[in-house]
Amino acid sequence: MPLIIIPTPVGNLEDMTLRGLRELREADVVACEDTRHTLQLLNHFEIKKPLISCHEHNETERVEPLMARLAAGERVALVSDAGTPGLSDPGGIMARAAAERGYPVDVLPGANALLPALLLSGAEMDSFLFVGFLKGKREEKRRRLEEIKTLRETLVFYMSPHRLLKELELMGGVLGDRRAALVREISKVHQETIRGTLLSFCDTMPEEKIRGEFVCVVDGAAEAERDDTGWQEEALALARAGESTKNLANSLAIKYGIQKNVIKRFIIENCSREA
Repeated sequence: MPLIIIPTPVGNLEDMTLRGLRELREADVVACEDTRHTLQLLNHFEIKKPLISCHEHNETERVEPLMARLAAGERVALVSDAGTPGLSDPGGIMARAAAERGYPVDVLPGANALLPALLLSGAEMDSFLFVGFLKGKREEKRRRLEEIKTLRETLVFYMSPHRLLKELELMGGVLGDRRAALVREISKVHQETIRGTLLSFCDTMPEEKIRGEFVCVVDGAAEAERDDTGWQEEALALARAGESTKNLANSLAIKYGIQKNVIKRFIIENCSREA
């Protein structure tokens, strides 16, 4: 029988879908991030089901018992405390395990913090990168930011309140003082979108507003912020090795997203080669 991944409200309980409630009622067991939290949700909707904890510290250990239930024909529902399991929440390991072993997996559409924050921010939505929480110590976070600082896509971060100001300062130092929006209390009474720049938040954010988790939506890199060093060095090396300007322009344009004419002009000016 299937593993059913069910989003749960991030704020307002009315965000729980009818289909999600039906799947919870039909499940034989509910695997959840925090049994106490999920019990409150089920009690609110008058649903009684056995619960099994499945959180970031024990998800790997829970794989075999839950796969055994699927093999026995049970319907297993998987929820996190709020939002969609696997999206910066436990659930991804379980979903991969079920898929790899050939068990049916279904994912219900529903609540999450990512998409509402992106829309509320007013940022470009044609293309975006969901970064989630920055992991590790300060230097590890810095390296991750260095990896993505030249991307043109809108960047979306999840941020904890007790690290908010330090991470905003770090992000501003690495990415530059870009335009950004902080969205807090999504789908709750005091939902709020605060717009500004990464470093301005550090000076203007009132302490009383640093409560609960935040979603930080950051503009992608401007054209001038792109790092041209990589493609230029590669272009020169290949040109000097005898590669034609035309082939170079075609391959590097695809690899780095640089216009072919820009690449050709650079090669001609620096290597005196004919296009």
